[in-house]
Amino acid sequence: MSDKHTYYAPTGGLPPQTQLISDRAIFTEAYAIIPKRVLTDIVISYLPFWENMRMWVIARPLSGFSETFSQYIVEVGANGGSEKPELDEKAEGVLFVVEGEMDVNIEGTNHHLETGGYAYLPPGCKWTLKNNSSANVKFHWIRKAYQFVEGIDAPEAFVTSDNEVEGIEMPNTGGVWKTTRFTEQSDMRHDMHVNIVTFEPGGVIPFDETHVMEHGLYVLEGKAVYHLNGEWVEVEAGDFMWLRAFCPQSCYAGGPGPFRYLLYKDVNRHMPFIRPAK
Repeated sequence: MSDKHTYYAPTGGLPPQTQLISDRAIFTEAYAIIPKRVLTDIVISYLPFWENMRMWVIARPLSGFSETFSQYIVEVGANGGSEKPELDEKAEGVLFVVEGEMDVNIEGTNHHLETGGYAYLPPGCKWTLKNNSSANVKFHWIRKAYQFVEGIDAPEAFVTSDNEVEGIEMPNTGGVWKTTRFTEQSDMRHDMHVNIVTFEPGGVIPFDETHVMEHGLYVLEGKAVYHLNGEWVEVEAGDFMWLRAFCPQSCYAGGPGPFRYLLYKDVNRHMPFIRPAK
């Protein structure tokens, strides 16, 4: 692919005292909307063993809501990074760069990720991260407790890019709805998919999807109107939608350009039972 994509990344700061308070932020029993305007300096977090970094936590396992994953937007300044980024040996992760560039060393092999770069990190993987540039790098870090299955190996680490993978057209949509898949759907080693969905202006999800997969949807570019659990909400680049299992969802892409979002969903595993304590 020759065209390089660009994405919205938060800038932090604080709004002026003259700005109106009300916004589109909402948290319901079925979904949450975190608008880009709320990703300010006063809601940042930090992590141990990282240098010159800050992050916005936009999803975390939450009992009775969305329970399977966490998602951060991480900003690392010049010469920042970590020699010990992941402290949970059973956690898998995906890194997706939305601005800047960075170097990720995975099991002794260095990979240079630029905007659009994507890395899958399996559980127990040894990796480090360094920003060797003079500008900030911003990336999404999606984490999940990997569900091991006897007789099936865990996936291997890999690095790719949104700029290198062609989107797959959804059937009978005339090319207005595509999904960029970074793993094969039939690969049972993977228990989560992190894809990019693209709608051309006027494209729609023509029914309320209602399914068991939890979702994190970060709008990379464009705007749309979503129908979530019977309510209409507007979203634009930089907004995050957090959907629990079985939240009805559909959308209209508004234009004038493509509407694209980074999508997490849990897949390929039995549903766990809640068993009484012995």
